[in-house]
Amino acid sequence: MKQSLQLKLGQQLTMTPQLQQAIRLLQLSTLDLKQEIHEFLESNPLLELDDDEHHHDAPASIESKSAADTPLDAPSEEPRIESEWTESIPEELSIDSSWDDTYQGSSAAISDNNSYEGDGDFESRNAPAESIQDHLIWQLNLTHMSDRDIEIAYAIIECVQPDGYLSITPEDIWESLGAELDDLDIEEVIAVQHRLQRFDPVGVCSIDLRDCLLVQLEAFNTHPLYKSTHNLIDHYLPLLGNRDFAQLSRKTKLKDEALKEVINLIQQLNPRPGSVIDADDTDYVIPDVSVKKRNNTWQVELNNDALPPVKINETYSAMASTAATPEDASYIKTSLQEAKWFMKSLQSRNETLLKVASCIVSRQIDFFELGEEAMKPMVLHDVAEEVGMHESTISRVTTQKYMHTPKGIFELKYFFSSHVNTASGGECSSTAIRAMIKKLVADEPAKKPLSDNKLAAILAGQGIQVARRTVAKYREAMNIPPSNERKRLI
Repeated sequence: MKQSLQLKLGQQLTMTPQLQQAIRLLQLSTLDLKQEIHEFLESNPLLELDDDEHHHDAPASIESKSAADTPLDAPSEEPRIESEWTESIPEELSIDSSWDDTYQGSSAAISDNNSYEGDGDFESRNAPAESIQDHLIWQLNLTHMSDRDIEIAYAIIECVQPDGYLSITPEDIWESLGAELDDLDIEEVIAVQHRLQRFDPVGVCSIDLRDCLLVQLEAFNTHPLYKSTHNLIDHYLPLLGNRDFAQLSRKTKLKDEALKEVINLIQQLNPRPGSVIDADDTDYVIPDVSVKKRNNTWQVELNNDALPPVKINETYSAMASTAATPEDASYIKTSLQEAKWFMKSLQSRNETLLKVASCIVSRQIDFFELGEEAMKPMVLHDVAEEVGMHESTISRVTTQKYMHTPKGIFELKYFFSSHVNTASGGECSSTAIRAMIKKLVADEPAKKPLSDNKLAAILAGQGIQVARRTVAKYREAMNIPPSNERKRLI
């Protein structure tokens, strides 16, 4: 095979390290970005927290303006560095390279386990969440029981599921303990189970829903309708689940008013007692922007308190000219350039976020004025065209970014929705249709709920052409049960 040299022309996408960093910071949520900032503070001595009272004027934040008057293209203020050698720092790095390709002296990022966490109670933040088993064992240790009964109780608690019910029957537990405890009787296991059912939360360690509700009902034994309620749960619980109130009234011989009081009493019981012990970690949402109405104008503001303010450490930056060795001077220059680029990336993220949020508010004014039913259809392409960015950038900005409004906290993705054609030739957003369905269901007759076909017919009467299966899809997305399960007494 003969070797030869060939020249080819082609195009490929290339990115500088600055652009790579800006894109990565843009798609981070507020909590992730806060952690990223703390890690950078630990790894780069040229960047420090700005403890000044007026830290909102720092380059990492943007002055809040209204949606119509925000100067989004204004240049960001550069940090003051009065050293002469800063002029020799390059403004751009070569494309498709990384920090370490240019600066070998760059300090490495610290590991996640050693990241800065700020002040506070470390143990309370990092302690594992309490499970239902932990909660029951804690109560068991405070209860006076024999060693034999405690061993049986531990075996029962191990079989408790997160919802509070047993995963196996007491008979299965008795068989599994038969080899460990001599002369163990099934009545002993059931007796210990009954004691555990009175632990907090009441009704835990039950076999089924009937058993769980009957245990909780004991707290209402002085109620005038206690016997009627006990009878309904004990014998006619399936009829109540099917909402067959006519059959229930005949079986229990209760009139509508009495049956309604019995059902209200049952609704005070918890069908999933284990749910009160939440073992899941709580996810917190920090709004990135806020929307307020001042002087009849909706204004969009960045949440400057969501991220720690940062600035250049001028003391360290001035040491470059007095460094003892060229290696020390090179290290300081490298760290300074990385700090400046990091702050520029934060500034770019804030400007892009504010620009996109302002565009969303200006296009969804009717939502803020009138509510969900006035939401307009909007897709990423609409905002991308208006702000002059690519759709992928809009997608990164609106993912895991939240807006605090007078109507609640919403992810920016919430304001984007598909559309349905109307009879007049216009468009109606799917979010508005969901709000209409929710309102119709809330106002429907109690004894005769609206079916999906009826909901579709009502929407068609308002000029919104939507199929029955689409109504069903929207209803299920809002966790609204079908009409046969929404039937209730007046």
